[in-house]
Amino acid sequence: MLFKQITIIGVGLIGGSLGLALKKKKNIKTIVGYGRRRGALHKAVTINAIDRYCLTLSKAVKDAELVLLATPVGTFESLCRLIGPHLQPGTIVTDAGSVKGDFVEKLSALLPEDVHFVGGHPIAGREKSGIMAATGVLYKGCRVILTPNSKTNRDALCKVAALWTSVGANVSEADPYDHDRILSFVSHLPHVVAYALMETLMHPCISGLSPVEYSAGGLRDFTRIAASSPEMWRDIFLSNKKSIIESIDTYQETLETIKKKILSDDGEGLVEIFKRANDIREQATQ
Repeated sequence: MLFKQITIIGVGLIGGSLGLALKKKKNIKTIVGYGRRRGALHKAVTINAIDRYCLTLSKAVKDAELVLLATPVGTFESLCRLIGPHLQPGTIVTDAGSVKGDFVEKLSALLPEDVHFVGGHPIAGREKSGIMAATGVLYKGCRVILTPNSKTNRDALCKVAALWTSVGANVSEADPYDHDRILSFVSHLPHVVAYALMETLMHPCISGLSPVEYSAGGLRDFTRIAASSPEMWRDIFLSNKKSIIESIDTYQETLETIKKKILSDDGEGLVEIFKRANDIREQATQ
């Protein structure tokens, strides 16, 4: 038994999927859910993602040995302020957010000294959100990055690693700031591009046409992630502003290079870029 009780704050795709996976493994005695909508929480109980739910934070975290923050990253600071006074000594607080950086130190400082924060990020998801999108196999074979700093309690870190390993995840560690910089390129930038492309299809220059009518599988595949939660990605972009701006600037430089080669009829130059892209794409999918 890993924990007698854990509390999942935010029982949607991420939190609900972890609950489903843990219930299958039967290594948590009680899983408590907290959220804003009673209907969604009731559904989480029905599909066996949680054992019970509370609509009051203080009651939800009472007696919890581990608390998972699975809400948009913009809510983390206020949640830690609210739950801190109600946590028992030794409780572990971890998260599933896509931004770490300053958060690791900030959230640790907002919690009591005898409560341990461990930053975590499961690199998993779907374009749909909510408890109805949850699946018990979401984390099987996925990478989970834990982001300890010099103050992180090592025993708490090991327990969080064991939790994710138990549901089939491959756990690794990274510096919080290194995490944010690389994720800005491989995860956050693709969402920027997907949202921007769909917005571009509404541009007046193509007014009178029906982009959807003319689109094929390529557009659907490329922009699938534009169906992701707007609120969640708003918080991620604003919380990882510096790194995301860097990734956007770098991407714009690449677009400008391609634009110049098109303007100059540099076919060979385009093929060189596209071949490099082919190679990198193949490596990324192996």
